[in-house]
Amino acid sequence: MNTTIYDVAREAGVSMATVSRVVNGNPNVKPATRKKVLEAIERLGYRPNAVARGLASKRTTTVGVVIPDISSIFFAELARGIEDIATMYKYNIILCNSDQNKEKEIHLINTLLEKQVDGIVFMGGEITNEHAEEFKRAHVPVVLAATLDAEKEIPSVNIDYKQAAFDAVTYLIEKGHTSIGMVSGSLEDPVNGYQKYAGYREALEERGVAFDESMVVIGDYTYDSGIDAMNVFTKLEKRPTAIFVATDEMALGVIHGAQDHGLNIPDDIEVIGFDNTRLATMVRPTLSTVVQPIYDIGAVSMRLLTKYMNKEEVSEHIVELPHRIEFRQSTRP
Repeated sequence: MNTTIYDVAREAGVSMATVSRVVNGNPNVKPATRKKVLEAIERLGYRPNAVARGLASKRTTTVGVVIPDISSIFFAELARGIEDIATMYKYNIILCNSDQNKEKEIHLINTLLEKQVDGIVFMGGEITNEHAEEFKRAHVPVVLAATLDAEKEIPSVNIDYKQAAFDAVTYLIEKGHTSIGMVSGSLEDPVNGYQKYAGYREALEERGVAFDESMVVIGDYTYDSGIDAMNVFTKLEKRPTAIFVATDEMALGVIHGAQDHGLNIPDDIEVIGFDNTRLATMVRPTLSTVVQPIYDIGAVSMRLLTKYMNKEEVSEHIVELPHRIEFRQSTRP
């Protein structure tokens, strides 16, 4: 049978309250008594019941993290930032894979709340009214990481995706390109779709480049959808001479798809991706890409959540981190 706090108290010859104070780090215990209790814990192999302690304190020191795809390099690095800060502040993580499926996301949110988590970090696509209602009913703080709600009411950590896309497309226009394609995520996705697409459109409009609907292909964030997009572009009467891609993984597909059609990157087509994951340096030619500080977004999201959980003062509930463009071999110098 499992060793209980009663067994430790009896072994050490003290009360259960004294054992509890030692386990919880209460300083109001004599050094000799603390030593005696710790020795009894060691001999008996006692492990405090975290669930019972959570019920008593109404805190489980556990945070739920909902992630769209645990196999994604992007989300894996983001989760690492969350976990490192969680460890620093002595929180445990329950990591859930949602497949960016709304029904599954709602189910996972409720499952985490049933497990009495102290807070939730959520990553996903579109934040629907149903999501927002679940967050309001949660009674624990929620922070969005690398995603945002349209009203910007829910605390979140991101970069300015629209501005980042605007900067990348403006750079291509300034190099003389007037036929610029885009591989976007779903326009219902507030980050990889709508925001980046809006930045693309705004850059074209501001620099007087005509928008051509056939130059925009909607992908599903995968390598294969990048290849499929390139197949669409090569069939156009006037194919793009530069392509802005909403994620690095799709950008790799674009590069390989172009090469499959006998096109040279960057001489025939220049390509700029988005995220600066490790994939950007694994492809040849290496990928020019918008640098999104992925690890930092995760770390700052978790730190923001700890502030809410510990009732600390929060000056800004919407946090935007800086971005830049890393130029590599997929664009000409």
